[in-house]
Amino acid sequence: MSAVLHVKGQILVSETGVRDELWVVDGRVTFNRPLSGDVDTVSGYVLPGLVDAHCHVGLEATGGVTQERAEEHAITDRTAGALLLRDAGSPVDTHWMDERDDLPRIIRAGRHIARTKRYIRNFAHEIEPEDLVAYVRQEARRGDGWVKLVGDWIDRDRGDLAPCWPREALKAAIDAAHEEGARVTAHCFGEESLLDFAAAGTDCIEHATGLTTESIDQFAAQGISIVPTLVNIENFPKFAEAGEAKFPKYAAHMRDLYDRRFETVAAAHEAGVKIYVGTDAGGQLPHGLVGDEVAEFVKAGMTNLEALSAATWGARAWLERPGIEEGQSADFVVYASDPREDVGVLKDPQQVVLRGQVV
Repeated sequence: MSAVLHVKGQILVSETGVRDELWVVDGRVTFNRPLSGDVDTVSGYVLPGLVDAHCHVGLEATGGVTQERAEEHAITDRTAGALLLRDAGSPVDTHWMDERDDLPRIIRAGRHIARTKRYIRNFAHEIEPEDLVAYVRQEARRGDGWVKLVGDWIDRDRGDLAPCWPREALKAAIDAAHEEGARVTAHCFGEESLLDFAAAGTDCIEHATGLTTESIDQFAAQGISIVPTLVNIENFPKFAEAGEAKFPKYAAHMRDLYDRRFETVAAAHEAGVKIYVGTDAGGQLPHGLVGDEVAEFVKAGMTNLEALSAATWGARAWLERPGIEEGQSADFVVYASDPREDVGVLKDPQQVVLRGQVV
């Protein structure tokens, strides 16, 4: 029998549930004191392993990277306390990581699916609408219950953001994903694509900076979640500047979306749209920023507890993964002070426990 880990302090098992101790036996949580075994002790404020619900393990600005580099991504997230990752699109297959007990758990969306020449080079399958259903089925089978579409991108003829897919093609593709047992999410910056995806029955939207009163109401009524990736939206002024000379309309649009980002998230939250923490690490940003994204949620008007839930209890329930529960894998993070009082402590975990091992 391996050594027993005794965890004491404030164990935050839910938004309202707090326990004062637990034990880790053979890598699993129990709230019942074991009868025997050597005991190591950890003390502090304990949260379930944090969730980064939008990242890209194995992807960097130029495309897919080596296994060694992808491993560095995963370890960086683990060090930050992010022990459950929803990989929202990668051109490389990281399923080999599932055999590694020392790396975070990953829920994959396969590879991005984009319109031809309407996304970042080397990231996505680039196809036309007539092939969308077939590629959605393919990526649904390759992933772990999610498919990722690119919903809008700059249109050179328009000089601004524009939807990538006809609404009828989206409807057929999303129906196909659901038949395969997968949920659908999509990259959407602008306003128009959100209405198309809502009408087609999507499950989630990434970024969602173009939400308006109309689309917010639809999202709330249909139970469509959003992952706003606010730490990445910080790059919008840079994107605007890069496009200013050729596409001034696009540049102005991106600046407007940036300026109202907190207002947009607050309005969606007030309407009851479910919102979860994701960083978009891997394309433009480094990994390990989950604590920064939680702090952005607080800036957008969420309470500390609401922001914490969006990265822990609520996010794990949404992704159908357990938290700190009897008999479940011991995946949790220990902090020196109370994150309910100051979410800034998330950036300084004292211990990270993954599959029962202090890493």
